[in-house]
Amino acid sequence: MSLDIPPRPQFVALARLALTALCREHAFSDDEIADLKLAITEACSNSIKHGYAGEAALDPAARVNVIYEVGGDRMVIRVRDRGPGFDWQGPAAEELPEGGLGISIIQAVCDEFSVSRPSDGVGAELTLSKLRRAG
Repeated sequence: MSLDIPPRPQFVALARLALTALCREHAFSDDEIADLKLAITEACSNSIKHGYAGEAALDPAARVNVIYEVGGDRMVIRVRDRGPGFDWQGPAAEELPEGGLGISIIQAVCDEFSVSRPSDGVGAELTLSKLRRAG
């Protein structure tokens, strides 16, 4: 499933609602859903903040693309923007700027996480996944 949202904070709730519906359909636990909702909030917020800062956020064509894939026992989410992108190497906790905990939070609540530059070289793509635990 794919969802394109405008790069404004009030639209992150749509990404969370779609995620919740998919997770419920595929029997993820309440704790797993809570972790994924936190992760998608941070990922979308990161794309909005860094991908579409200033005037770019006002462009009516600007979008954050969220792709949800459920396969077997895993939810994979890709959040992509078309902004300038960034290289993230994972600073030590003492090097994080104020408000710079988003990616660390995603890493803490997900089983896998990566940041990459899409093949067309535009923007950034955050990919995160979480396993559904038997229970």
